[in-house]
Amino acid sequence: MSIRKIVTLIEEIVTEGGEPVQPPARLAVVAAVIENPWQGQGFVADLGAGIRANASALGELLTAKVVAALGVPIEAYGKAAIVGLDGEIEHGSGLIHTLTFGNHFRNAANATTLLPAVEKRAPAGTVFDIPLKHITDATIRSHHQSIEVRIPDAPHAGEIVIALAAAAQGRPQQRLPAFFTEQ
Repeated sequence: MSIRKIVTLIEEIVTEGGEPVQPPARLAVVAAVIENPWQGQGFVADLGAGIRANASALGELLTAKVVAALGVPIEAYGKAAIVGLDGEIEHGSGLIHTLTFGNHFRNAANATTLLPAVEKRAPAGTVFDIPLKHITDATIRSHHQSIEVRIPDAPHAGEIVIALAAAAQGRPQQRLPAFFTEQ
């Protein structure tokens, strides 16, 4: 795996709706900008070799970094793959939609739910939103949120941005009723 750079974003929301958030709502994103392992190969029918060579190591690396960046227990999480213009969306999907990638994060967070994801092909500097959901119950509305990410110089045409996002809580000042209560 060839990594050009790693970007870490930490957000702390201290006021929402004019009211203090106690404790501050903390979110973290760690993104690796990697060379697309299938770059220049034309259409590759079986992505397995590239997935086996990269997905687990990438999941392990990003998990350790996002857990450290958040600094507190994870309650919500998500992932992203943004593929440069010379790649296929399936290249990013192949790396993040595998147990060898995701189980590192699930295990570190003591999670049982699937990681919500965004994947798309885009030029450098594109804005993308990583969706987050609760780590053990996807129906917990308070934890349905997203975090906006932009890396000004990535992905280059032959790169992929792979990112993990974690939150220490649900949305700040959330006050929607529990799922199914309005029926």
